[in-house]
Amino acid sequence: MPKKARSYLGRLVGATEQLFRGEAIEQFAAICYRKVGDNAVEVLLITSHESGRWIIPKGWPIAQLAPHQVAEREAWEEAGVRGKAKKRHFGFYTYIKTRANGERVPSVVQVHLLEARKIDRKFPEEKQRSSRWLSPLEAAVLVREPELKSLLGRVEKTVMKPAKA
Repeated sequence: MPKKARSYLGRLVGATEQLFRGEAIEQFAAICYRKVGDNAVEVLLITSHESGRWIIPKGWPIAQLAPHQVAEREAWEEAGVRGKAKKRHFGFYTYIKTRANGERVPSVVQVHLLEARKIDRKFPEEKQRSSRWLSPLEAAVLVREPELKSLLGRVEKTVMKPAKA
């Protein structure tokens, strides 16, 4: 495969063999959302450390924490968002992680929905990232990963569905 693939999907295709051999790394993430009025929702995007691209809060597994608890911790550390993440995952997406040594490995990210109940002004990575609240469709346009775009597109329908009587 050429060093610089032309598209995101081209880079992901190049990692197919690693994925099939089970060489992917695992991460956990939160789609942080808040309801706006009676019939709208916003989601939070943050910038990544290295490239400044738009992403959602995510991180590595942490011993003694369930995946949804890792998602909660990452939302607070990276964006100052406090809330309860759903225990059941909302979905998955895959991306190519470039490690500090330049190695590129596929990462499978388990995503949990997290309703923002409080947003702290002070949090560990406040000076390292920017953030924006957007409609799910606006957010989907800004992220690079196709599967994450799809997840963002489903947020409003999932969060705003009427309660069962």
